[in-house]
Amino acid sequence: MSSKTRIFKIETGYDDIIKKAGAIIREGGTVAFPTETVYGLGADALNPDAVRRIFEAKARPPDNPLIVHISSKEQLHDLVRDIPERAFDLVDVFWPGPLTMIFKRKEIVPDVTTGGLDTVAVRMPDNPIALLLIEEAGTPIAAPSANRSGMPSPTTAQHVIADLDGRIDAVIDGGPAKIGVESTVVDMTSEIPVILRPGGMGIAEIRDVIGEVTIGYPDKSLERGEVARSPGMKYTHYSPETRMVLVAGSISTVVDRIREFVSDYHGRGMRVGLLVTEETAEHIIADEIFILGRRDDIALVASNLFAGLRYLDGRCVDVIIADGSMRDDGIGAAVQNRLRKAADEEFTNRWMKR
Repeated sequence: MSSKTRIFKIETGYDDIIKKAGAIIREGGTVAFPTETVYGLGADALNPDAVRRIFEAKARPPDNPLIVHISSKEQLHDLVRDIPERAFDLVDVFWPGPLTMIFKRKEIVPDVTTGGLDTVAVRMPDNPIALLLIEEAGTPIAAPSANRSGMPSPTTAQHVIADLDGRIDAVIDGGPAKIGVESTVVDMTSEIPVILRPGGMGIAEIRDVIGEVTIGYPDKSLERGEVARSPGMKYTHYSPETRMVLVAGSISTVVDRIREFVSDYHGRGMRVGLLVTEETAEHIIADEIFILGRRDDIALVASNLFAGLRYLDGRCVDVIIADGSMRDDGIGAAVQNRLRKAADEEFTNRWMKR
């Protein structure tokens, strides 16, 4: 493992950077790189020792499976078996893009990559740097988010360095991630496909292509001993180090409750940070405020979510109060899921301890 992380900044052309980063992957090293969703921490998916370096760098539990990234649709056949016809329909419409599918794996995929499961999660990212890196490496790349396990996912190279400097070999700085939340994960091994994680691809869009799907993701982490069939299902995820309270419900309820909580916390001498929409921010004063965007621009809210959590975590506040008044369709389902998983407590009509 490297004692100093190399930073490759993309400015104009990047052929030389891709060659250097691809060589690191081929040699069994780790490289953080941009995708359209968040930054990933990549290693050769077929090299068990290389994949273990991902787990070591992130301090990631070994039973938490990784997503394997490919650069061409044809590579899917090298990794998985028993591909249902409807999976090809999704590939044709949504790849490259923020959609991960789970299949029965072939023996070429090592246990460490899948968390010991007989399935493997695969996606083709919609980012030219990511695709070129996979091609140059000449191997599929296993890549979870490039952060310390449990922390908010990184959407910039600066976030990666803050978490993993000195623990990985290199990071490619390709600017901010476009979408800002992870991919949607669909289990294609069931008779009816199961959504295991909401993400950058809307569930309604998936239904439009293949028809019926079921929802199989919890808004809290699985208990100890339960099997995580997908990344993001088990252990703490997306959480700032600062205690976080999520206030959900109607717009008026959220504004009124946040006002009450800010007043109460200030009365106890606590500094308060708000993670809120533009409309909510107009009605409340706090010590620190990060505005996610307007409620009706849920894509912008999603792209700012993890950056906002990280910003407030660094502002010496005692508590973060998050606005849960956004809609929960499309990418909004991913935003609400991440907020619930990040929160220590949630207020709807009553307190819910996490």
